[in-house]
Amino acid sequence: MMGSKWRKAKLALGLNMCLYVPHQKLEDSSPSSSIKHHPDTANVPSRFSSDAVPLSPSPNDCRPTTPTPSSSGLRLSKSVPKSSKKTCSICLTSMELGQGHAIFTAECSHSFHFHCIASNVKHGNQICPVCRAKWKEIPFQRPASHLPNGKSRINPADWPRDDAWAVRSLPSPRLDSTRHVSSLFQASEPGTFDDDEVLDQQQENPQQNVFEKDASTNNSIGAIEVKTYPEVSAVPRANSHNNFAILIHLKAPHSSGGLNSRNQTIFSPSTQNSRAPVDLVTVLDVSGSMAGTKLALLKRAMGFVIQHLGPSDRLSVIAFSSTARRLFPLRRMTETGRQEALQAVNSLTSNGGTNIAEGLRKGAKLIVDRKWKNPVGSIILLSDGQDTYTVSSPSGSHSRTDYKSLIPPSIQRNGGTGLRVPVHTFGFGADHDAASMHSISEISGGTFSFIEAEGVIQDAFAQCIGGLLSVVVQEACVKLECAHPNLLINSIKAGSYRTSVMADAKAGSIDVGDLYAEEERDFLVTVNVPVDESCDEMSLLKVRCIYRDPISKEMVSLEEDNEVKIQRATVIGQPIVSMEVDRQRNRLRAAEAMAEARAAAEHGDLTGAVSLLESCRRALSETISARSGDRLCVALCAELKEMQERMANRRVYESSGRAYVLSGLSSHSWQRATARGDSTDSTSLIQAYQTPTMTDMVTRSQTMFFGNPPQRKLRQAQSFPARPHPR
Repeated sequence: MMGSKWRKAKLALGLNMCLYVPHQKLEDSSPSSSIKHHPDTANVPSRFSSDAVPLSPSPNDCRPTTPTPSSSGLRLSKSVPKSSKKTCSICLTSMELGQGHAIFTAECSHSFHFHCIASNVKHGNQICPVCRAKWKEIPFQRPASHLPNGKSRINPADWPRDDAWAVRSLPSPRLDSTRHVSSLFQASEPGTFDDDEVLDQQQENPQQNVFEKDASTNNSIGAIEVKTYPEVSAVPRANSHNNFAILIHLKAPHSSGGLNSRNQTIFSPSTQNSRAPVDLVTVLDVSGSMAGTKLALLKRAMGFVIQHLGPSDRLSVIAFSSTARRLFPLRRMTETGRQEALQAVNSLTSNGGTNIAEGLRKGAKLIVDRKWKNPVGSIILLSDGQDTYTVSSPSGSHSRTDYKSLIPPSIQRNGGTGLRVPVHTFGFGADHDAASMHSISEISGGTFSFIEAEGVIQDAFAQCIGGLLSVVVQEACVKLECAHPNLLINSIKAGSYRTSVMADAKAGSIDVGDLYAEEERDFLVTVNVPVDESCDEMSLLKVRCIYRDPISKEMVSLEEDNEVKIQRATVIGQPIVSMEVDRQRNRLRAAEAMAEARAAAEHGDLTGAVSLLESCRRALSETISARSGDRLCVALCAELKEMQERMANRRVYESSGRAYVLSGLSSHSWQRATARGDSTDSTSLIQAYQTPTMTDMVTRSQTMFFGNPPQRKLRQAQSFPARPHPR
């Protein structure tokens, strides 16, 4: 009897009918392929019926945290319950009894929501997303011709409005979404990418120069804050002092965007006018190695990005494998633009090789060819593999370290085009080429993030766009001038920022570039202080800062020079070293040790690399700032220890150590937060550069993923400042 019923069930699958199956009988049977439906109503048919239609899921029943089922192969991440029997491996929501969902159990015994797997099959995937087994019998969904408007018997999930950040197929009001997505891939590309959508007319009219407002006024952005700290406050008159250190500290003004009750930034279209709009080009790896979980998580992360771009921001997506294709031009993220972006991202499939250079070439061409330009421009590059088309293997004719060939000259910092479009790179998993991704970011002026844990990709993207969506300063430049006739500038230590010192060593500059809201920069300038018996006080340096307001597009110059002075007395007691200067010396010392250790490791000397890191850690622990419990020093020591562990042997270094070290070097050289390993949490000791807007965006990402962020993390994030502020 049961055998005949199962045959009817299989037949019904081919006819696109979802059948009710009594709960008790299902438990006593073990078919190879079945649909289970557990109704929670009293009048459920107790036998198979060809007219039975399942209940449509309610908004509370379906809260997807991953792309819709066209992204094949989503496995469970660390933060999701790992029982495949109770959780749909496609949408990661519950498959427990009484929730009104039809459930499909495949021949390989893996189960999914019927609407999830049916959509997966509809997009051409006929293998199990979990174990990759090829199915002989598959779920099939098609419209029933006798139903009004071609509606299907199986209603699609009613996605709740507040889950708009999850990637899903959205019906276009003008086009059939499937036909539209197909046309995105098949349409020929223009020779010139000048078909970008026109900017909002409001953005074309310069607004008031907000930096000229009174900084004490509420909701005023204010001006850049500049502070200076001499190494010691006094030097004896009769003594000279070579390599005397002066710290220059910058802090960008806060964003005038709205704040909630917990002083967290509100990212919404209503606050669009308080920041500079962005042109964002995402260059995404869809090679064969991205199949399954990686591609699904990438789609989810892109959905988060799309949801948080405003109507004045523009987005374009380029997908690359063996070749590269622009999926759609720079489009404003209005409601229609978001729909088209989500459709294009959801249509991504994985296959082919990894041609990073071609993806970047197309991304750079789009940036150069665009007819209109938003004030902020950036490229996000994500890859999980190594470029096998441009950078040859060690046995090839090109050097393995010739990574500059991957980057078009138009987006290189020294390319001569005047473009300031950094490439923020994300190395995904253990098999990506960390050296090339780090080089691409360094040459273009971007950051390199190492995404070790698959589930962190959305948080990593969130941290990056949290910064890009809060740019309040552009083209910032610090000007230095010796205030004493016999004083000479010896060096400027600014990490990856370009510096210059005049031939006579009397003046210099630091090219700072863009700053996110409340972002800080610290630069150490060393000077040679001469003997001077004639004065009680000596002026050393004059510091001036100029920058562009990205909203009004006007240049702003701080009117008052910040002058550094020290006392010159006949007799001076034991000098007290500035805590701020000592802290930044430690940061620079740690970064230098990381670079030296990395060089030793690349030459095969892991023992020497670990020794270098340990020596630096011991030296830092003996400094005055470390002895006083300075949190930055504690963080640096923890980071050095982590790097030592990741250099324990060649296997560990190749799989994660190199990427971890390079993402750390990128963070310290630019003084900007990067994702490292599985951490984007502001409570982590290594996140010393995370700005409030970055922290808020990461929290938003984690809240959307988990439903509610862990209360412990939120409390720590509020009580533990991201970075110690010099006073």
